[in-house]
Amino acid sequence: MTVYVLRRLLLMIPVLLIGSLLVFVVIQLPPGTVIDAKIAQLRNRGFEVTPELVSSLEAQYDLDQPLMVQYFFWLGNILRGDFSHSMLYNRPVGAILAERLPLTALMSFISFLLLNLMAIPIGIVAAVRQHSLLDYCVTFAGFIGLAVPNFIFALVLMWAVFSLTGSTATVGLMSHQFLDAAWSLPKLLDLLNHLWIPAIVMATAGTAEQVRVMRANLLDELRKPYVTVARAKGVSGARLLLKYPFRVALNPFIVRLGWLLASLMSGELMVSVTLGLPTLAPIMLEATMAQDMFLAGSILFIELLLTVVGILLSDVLLGIVDPRIRDAV
Repeated sequence: MTVYVLRRLLLMIPVLLIGSLLVFVVIQLPPGTVIDAKIAQLRNRGFEVTPELVSSLEAQYDLDQPLMVQYFFWLGNILRGDFSHSMLYNRPVGAILAERLPLTALMSFISFLLLNLMAIPIGIVAAVRQHSLLDYCVTFAGFIGLAVPNFIFALVLMWAVFSLTGSTATVGLMSHQFLDAAWSLPKLLDLLNHLWIPAIVMATAGTAEQVRVMRANLLDELRKPYVTVARAKGVSGARLLLKYPFRVALNPFIVRLGWLLASLMSGELMVSVTLGLPTLAPIMLEATMAQDMFLAGSILFIELLLTVVGILLSDVLLGIVDPRIRDAV
């Protein structure tokens, strides 16, 4: 197992290097640079933009260097924890990420827990009771969950909560009076009061998808000969289900960790915009539209890092749950 983990850790290095290069290329693709946006802002405010000012700005952000030199400067600064300065918000990128990342991580963690706490037992029951009324209801609900966009579900839920209670807890992650307040028990309770609706909305489509995956994989395992032999030897239904088929059917859930971690951390853009959530997705959109390459590149790099870490965790968990995978590598 140690050799297996070490191999995965060594593979992370070239993946991160190649991925960071692709991220840098992506943020360089739009026409113009972040300096052009800054110059446009200065001109709109009535400032005179001289060639000397343009040259100093380019030197400040290393834009007067060749592209490969810019890439190594950018990557080196990120590895040192320096995410540069956001032209869009006129603030350090690290400060913006420090504000958005913890709340995004908390919401993503709760969404992930809800997703699996709902999907795994529902998928098991639907597989064990195939072609029953419950199975048909679960299948129908799963198709609805996959077909309806999450932002539509968010709008319906906002309307329902406001109509029944008159509460505006469906917008944002905390009330206005707590936005700039120091952390306290009332602020934490207010956050939890706002958190459950976006967590449910973001977990809905994933739950519908994972129920279908669990049902299909468990049905496939229940039809295999080793299950028939175990039943013939007198192994009880619940023990047989949890010890053998269920463990193998968990493999797709574990594999999904590789990209689910990054996708939940970034948050769904339309849901975040609809509910007014202070997550990474809205500022990623704003940074891209404003050509704020340092903010957009930092968010993309964080998502790349989370994806690589998620794949590492999924590989390790797969090796623990299913020794066949570990021994085959």
